[in-house]
Amino acid sequence: MKRIVFLITFISSVYSYSALAQITGNKPINLSNPDEISYLTPRDYVIGGVTISGTQYLDNDVLITISKLVVGQHIEVPSDATANVIKNLMAQGLFDDVQLYADRIDGDNIFFNIRVQERPRLTRIDINGLSKSQTEEVRKRLNSNTGKIVNENLINTTRFTIQRFLREKAYLYPDITTKTLKDTAQVNNEILVVDVQRNKKVKVRKITFTGNKEFSQRALRKALKGVKQREWYRIFGPGKFKDEKYKEAKEKLVAKLHDKGYRDAEIISDSVKKFDANEVTIDMEIYEGPKYYVGNISWSGNSKYSDSVLNMILGIEKGDVFSEEKLVTKLSGPTRNSDDISSLYMNDGYLTFSVDPVQTRVYNDSIDLEIRMYEGAQYTINNVIVKGNDVTNDKVVLRSIYTKPGQKFSKDLIMRSVREIAQLGNFDEQKTNPVPTNLNHAEGTVDVLYNVTEKPSDQVELSGGYGAGQIIGTLGLTFNNFSTSNFFDKSSWKPLPRGDGQKLSLRGQTSGKRYQSYSFSFSDPWLGGKKPIYFGLSAYTSNSSYGGFNYYTGEQMVKDSELQRIWMTGVTATLGKRLEWPDNYFQINTSLSFQRYKLQNYGNYFLFSNGTAYNMNITQEISRNSVDAPIYPTSGSNIKFSVQLTPPYSAWNNINYKTAPQEEKYKWTEYHKWKFDSQWYIKIAGKLVLKTQAQFGFLGNYTNKTETSTFERFKLGGDGMQGFDFLQGSEIIALRGYANGVIIPESTPNNFQQIAINSGSPIYTKYQIELRHPVMLNDQATVFVMAFAEAGNTWNKFSEFNPFKVRRTAGVGARIFLPIFGMLGIDYGHAFDPIPGLPESSWKQNFTFSIMQNMGGF
Repeated sequence: MKRIVFLITFISSVYSYSALAQITGNKPINLSNPDEISYLTPRDYVIGGVTISGTQYLDNDVLITISKLVVGQHIEVPSDATANVIKNLMAQGLFDDVQLYADRIDGDNIFFNIRVQERPRLTRIDINGLSKSQTEEVRKRLNSNTGKIVNENLINTTRFTIQRFLREKAYLYPDITTKTLKDTAQVNNEILVVDVQRNKKVKVRKITFTGNKEFSQRALRKALKGVKQREWYRIFGPGKFKDEKYKEAKEKLVAKLHDKGYRDAEIISDSVKKFDANEVTIDMEIYEGPKYYVGNISWSGNSKYSDSVLNMILGIEKGDVFSEEKLVTKLSGPTRNSDDISSLYMNDGYLTFSVDPVQTRVYNDSIDLEIRMYEGAQYTINNVIVKGNDVTNDKVVLRSIYTKPGQKFSKDLIMRSVREIAQLGNFDEQKTNPVPTNLNHAEGTVDVLYNVTEKPSDQVELSGGYGAGQIIGTLGLTFNNFSTSNFFDKSSWKPLPRGDGQKLSLRGQTSGKRYQSYSFSFSDPWLGGKKPIYFGLSAYTSNSSYGGFNYYTGEQMVKDSELQRIWMTGVTATLGKRLEWPDNYFQINTSLSFQRYKLQNYGNYFLFSNGTAYNMNITQEISRNSVDAPIYPTSGSNIKFSVQLTPPYSAWNNINYKTAPQEEKYKWTEYHKWKFDSQWYIKIAGKLVLKTQAQFGFLGNYTNKTETSTFERFKLGGDGMQGFDFLQGSEIIALRGYANGVIIPESTPNNFQQIAINSGSPIYTKYQIELRHPVMLNDQATVFVMAFAEAGNTWNKFSEFNPFKVRRTAGVGARIFLPIFGMLGIDYGHAFDPIPGLPESSWKQNFTFSIMQNMGGF
């Protein structure tokens, strides 16, 4: 036996020696190949050199470091050290093959060569089966730069990223296959091809709860907000199942159970199971636990207010159902009326106030609370700073801010200031950020920094249209941040002087000789710059000609004296003041107006044919506007009440209005006009906003001597826009789904219907409900969609007035606000109630378009 072992050892030694000896004959030996080298008789060498061959992209020095072959070190060949060279490099995942060669031996020195074959590099990833936008989104997430190594990790990462993306879009069960193709244009490069079959979006078929005793299945499903199961009454289905919504829904469910007093409630387990290719079922096991009630409540750390005052504001008593959400809300807010404990202190200067409710004892079904407070010191505002107003002057912003130096710090006044900055219309309300800064504990002072972002506020109205055989062009310019103080400063004209928060509007509309209209408006909310005294001045002039024109060429076919014509001119001046009582949301305005109307051959369109009429009136308006934002309000209200009066000429002019000629009868317009408008905004859920509105208008006369004024009537129906064929003496009120001005009183005689449509009615009422949801809210554009229901009607006499007898309409619409163009709108409305005496084609108008420029007071 010893002879056999000796013989084998001798033969191996001879073979190994002869193999290594071949190196001296310039024939390298593959040390990783057992057929070329034996491990039975290793020899010691000194590493004389290490080289790398076969690399394209990798750094050779780095690879030598990874191999752990160091020049000058002793090494046994072959051994674990040589075997580990291959293991270390293959572990990097960079190579398809690694071989270790002994290139030559010079005495005791051995020279190694590591031959590698790099894995293919990625040229690109081709994704099939997704839309263009979806593919771009996936590519962003993959960050698939050219040159990555194509391996299982890359393939799995790509597949997982696409699966996660599709899952977010409710494609829970996609089929994804991958393959690699050699890139013939580049050596050792591959293209990864991903074929995606999204399959159908997944909905929830059934949600089942177990473990519930106090809550019914229906109540739990209702609390699982955002995830709904299929029901017969859900016309549009239960909605798509998405992981993120499902996660949020579970959190809302647990929060709801806690709010009902079950503070130990939790979801023990839940599973989402595939029902079929289009639906899943959800099984959820919950633990309700016992229902808890509030026990004893104690306060600590309070010196400013007594326990009884704090208990009254807290509004939670012993024996109430324990709700941690209600407790936190009443302690730290935010509450709608700022009636929480934190607001009580922070509105009185206690900037560093904090409160911590501690559950000191849980026994039976009761929880004792100790509410620990740190009042801190009262802080006074030292400086108020505005940053970001590159165009608007500091004084314009500062005068709108309610936090003043020397006042106590107040959270409510800061939020009111943010609202007032938004109302200026020159800043992006989403980016206004108030920050308390420079807190000085020793002196008890703090600075308030308002970071604002300017947005484009000037607007352009440029439009053209064709109607009644003529082309009508409109150009309107509104400068919402005009500055008269810099009017004579040439350097401020860029292109006009800006920065004082004044508004200047110019508008022209014409179809050539047949119709021309021009208007001007200027307003300053702080007349003189020191007090909130509003001043407005507006003027307009227009003239219209009808009849006697060639429909196709526009050529006038008759004499000027035979045309039907109306000339209108007017000017209005307004003064207003912000009130401090009942609160500082109130505003009172007084306006003085003068209008002149000259009619020629107008009998078929108006209540009188020829003559000149004058309308001199004074208007008193009181309003309260507390909406939180001017473009997309989410809370607050806007209420207006106005009375417009003319002198009672009939009391002294001794005119018999029954027998007097038209020129004398209508020369001085006499009336009193009452209007009321209220708008309310409330946030329903998330960003969904409910708007409700009620309007009323009444035009009356002082005595029975005079008829109801032919001017200042109300036209109900249509888009609400002032067009070229409407008299400026009428007030236009929109009612979508109906044509412009067609809502006329039922008591109107058939032969007066067209006159009623052209002139309007003396009494109207309108109601509106809108559900709004934003699509985009930023300084570039504000876009929101809506569903609406409206109702309204008109009457000739107050004795006929019935606010519940209305004409109804409903529909959907969208609004987009672009700073340069203002508010643009499109609506589809369906009218339910016909107009007696008129064919359906003349009173229905499903689609309406609107351009609401807020061109100002004319």
